[in-house]
Amino acid sequence: MVLSLEELLRVLEPLREEKRIVFTNGCFDLIHAGHAHYLSKAKSFGDILVVGLNSDSSIRRIKGPKRPIIPQHMRAYLLDSLKPVDYVVIFEEDTPIELIRAIRPHVLVKGADWQVENIVGADFVLSYGGKVERVEFEFDISTSKIIERILDLYREEER
Repeated sequence: MVLSLEELLRVLEPLREEKRIVFTNGCFDLIHAGHAHYLSKAKSFGDILVVGLNSDSSIRRIKGPKRPIIPQHMRAYLLDSLKPVDYVVIFEEDTPIELIRAIRPHVLVKGADWQVENIVGADFVLSYGGKVERVEFEFDISTSKIIERILDLYREEER
């Protein structure tokens, strides 16, 4: 379900004592097998998986004016359609720190390419006894690699 932060907090509050809330975030621009594996693994750390989704403007600031490829409402719809994902919340900021502070997840998840000390919100989650988990990548794929592959294929076709 795609919710505003206020709606999400109303839903989560009565569940907090009996369910483990897991939070992760990202752009999820072109959904691929790497995302599916990552989200499935993230869900395995708890009962409710909340995904913070970077807004279009946030992605443009982080990745440049040509991204995202897929608009935020479509990315949110796709994420919400994936089995492991329980809730999606779009955020405008460059980092999800305000979401993390508001949600207070039991578990914060990022890719294993991030060192714990560099994960936004890790210190906060650890400060109240929460956990930080890092997920190893199962597939050597990314949105940037997909874009490059498409460009290479179409450049070859034009020759």
